[in-house]
Amino acid sequence: MHVQIALFDGFDPLDVIGPYEVLHAGGTATRGAVSVELASAEGPREVTSGTGGLALRATAALDPERADVIVVPGASGRVGAPGEAPQEEAGTGEPRRDAGTRDDPRQDAGTGDDPRQEASVPELLGRTLTTGLPALLRQAMDDPEVTVATVCGGSLVLAMAGLLEHRYATTHHLGLDLLDAAGAHAVHARVVDDGDLISGAGVTSGLDLALYLLERETGPRIAHSVEELFAHDRRGTVWRARGPVPAAL
Repeated sequence: MHVQIALFDGFDPLDVIGPYEVLHAGGTATRGAVSVELASAEGPREVTSGTGGLALRATAALDPERADVIVVPGASGRVGAPGEAPQEEAGTGEPRRDAGTRDDPRQDAGTGDDPRQEASVPELLGRTLTTGLPALLRQAMDDPEVTVATVCGGSLVLAMAGLLEHRYATTHHLGLDLLDAAGAHAVHARVVDDGDLISGAGVTSGLDLALYLLERETGPRIAHSVEELFAHDRRGTVWRARGPVPAAL
């Protein structure tokens, strides 16, 4: 199983690093049956996150023909005011502890015209629509052999690109209404499995999502060994559209 994690300007580092470490450990536990790399729509490059100018290097071009799984993170920045969006419909991600900082310079990924002004998460997510990322994600979604997984606001990137209509998905709790408005069936759950689409809620759910990917694709013993390595207990039930619809409680 080869996994590519898609980086874009303003991404949330925790959405990326958590799944990367889990999947990398899964590669060790499976003796190389799982591999993971950081990629971007533009190819190999330094990609600046939305957190304090922290950058990670994409070592490959995002390529749905090479990847079995593509993981899409959310963005990190100032939490927008209710209803705030860029020119396109946008969503929200996890509030960051440094979101109110005004006296440290930001890279282009995290700023507007004023270098001291941090961009909002809706702005950062909306900017992805002007890149090559949506077309590559559409190619991946159209291929039944590729699984697309999202963490936090990553599902809103797909939704804004018109790729989640009538699909079950989750996102950060502040973005659930926007996900629903974009045509998806928003589910208030930590991890949602909709076949070739798997989504996680807030940023720390990236650990749970990656562990679930390992369990689904390589088996529970591999997932359990990695879970023990990171001393992390997954939370909640993975939601699937199966079984009877529950009555009101």
